[in-house]
Amino acid sequence: KRCGVIPIEFVVRGYITGSTSTSLWTHYNKGERFYCGETFKDGLVKNQKLDTPVITPTTKSDISDELISGVEIVNRSILTQDEYNYIASKALELFKFGQEQADKAGLILVDTKYEFGYDKDGNILLIDEIHTCDSSRYWYKESYADRFAKGLEPVKLDKDQVRDYVKQRCDPYKD
Repeated sequence: KRCGVIPIEFVVRGYITGSTSTSLWTHYNKGERFYCGETFKDGLVKNQKLDTPVITPTTKSDISDELISGVEIVNRSILTQDEYNYIASKALELFKFGQEQADKAGLILVDTKYEFGYDKDGNILLIDEIHTCDSSRYWYKESYADRFAKGLEPVKLDKDQVRDYVKQRCDPYKD
């Protein structure tokens, strides 16, 4: 169906990780404890599982994504409170389902993004791919606990592998 895009990416995170400017770990590691409307306790460690998955939305932009909270989404009239609540509940349901499917495949669904839009009748629909390696971060389950305990990065199955390669091999400022 053709849909009008809601200009928000609903990022659901089950772990504190990442390396980009919008990643939870990047902000947390700089001392920020309030992120996209969520408060995080002190003492978290990179790649640690969160007590419960959280939604950390960003605006959709061709230039750069902006971190935003659910309260700001409603205050800016991007969505009504009821629309936000509906999408947030669906995003968490989808994430739980994705985690269950990943677990069956020996993977951990770490985080992902969901995009929604309105059809011609005003219904809110999921409008983009879900749980792909482009929209999601996966780790191999069998090695996660041991590597986490040793302070090592998890073994990945996602686009971060490409990011890591570029950082290590193609840094023009590297000696």
